[in-house]
Amino acid sequence: MPATPADRNRTDAAPNVSLRARMRKRPLPYDADVARMHLIGADTVMRGIVEGVGPYQIEVRGEPYQQLLRSILYQQLAGAAASAIERRFLAIFGGIPQPDELAAVTDEPLRAAGVSRQKVGYMRSLAAHFASGALSDRALRRAPDDDVIEMVTQVKGIGRWTADMLLLFCLGRPDVLPVGDLGVQNSMRDAYGLDAQPKPAQMEAIAEAWRPYRSAGTWYLWRRTDLVTL
Repeated sequence: MPATPADRNRTDAAPNVSLRARMRKRPLPYDADVARMHLIGADTVMRGIVEGVGPYQIEVRGEPYQQLLRSILYQQLAGAAASAIERRFLAIFGGIPQPDELAAVTDEPLRAAGVSRQKVGYMRSLAAHFASGALSDRALRRAPDDDVIEMVTQVKGIGRWTADMLLLFCLGRPDVLPVGDLGVQNSMRDAYGLDAQPKPAQMEAIAEAWRPYRSAGTWYLWRRTDLVTL
């Protein structure tokens, strides 16, 4: 009998395996070497960063629903506390819950797992959008970047930064510049010798030469300071 989506989400992983580890790795839908070579020729600052960091090795994982669920779960959490809540959350469902499973569960087990009341509301919004068909993994994979941002930010608790991370690390889009990311701002300021934190317009201007591979430029700025955002 073919595996159901829920079975595939659960996999044969041990109960303590993280949500991210349950998300299948996907091939990058564009050529990493072409992106790297483009950046080397973009400007002298980026060339130095690329040569210092080495190959472009961004990792793309999972389905949009899974990624967005993980993003909500990890908001304002880190370290051992985040891992403990994640384990308890996954234990409720035996793996990554499908939207209808998440919609059907009562608040009590989620709250007992350590999920805040606000995040429970965000998860219910996410589940409702996917269960109703307003959002789907297939539609998000096919949609242009701007449409993806507009679609997912209709979910409570999902903002532009989370949408950009979805584009980068799940959908594997090549030309994403998350101007709201503090790590990118700091690295760009330091690398390009700016007097102050760059505003979005200045970041766009600096990164214009990176097109159509601003995702690679973003990754190199993170790696320059050994900062991994997601």
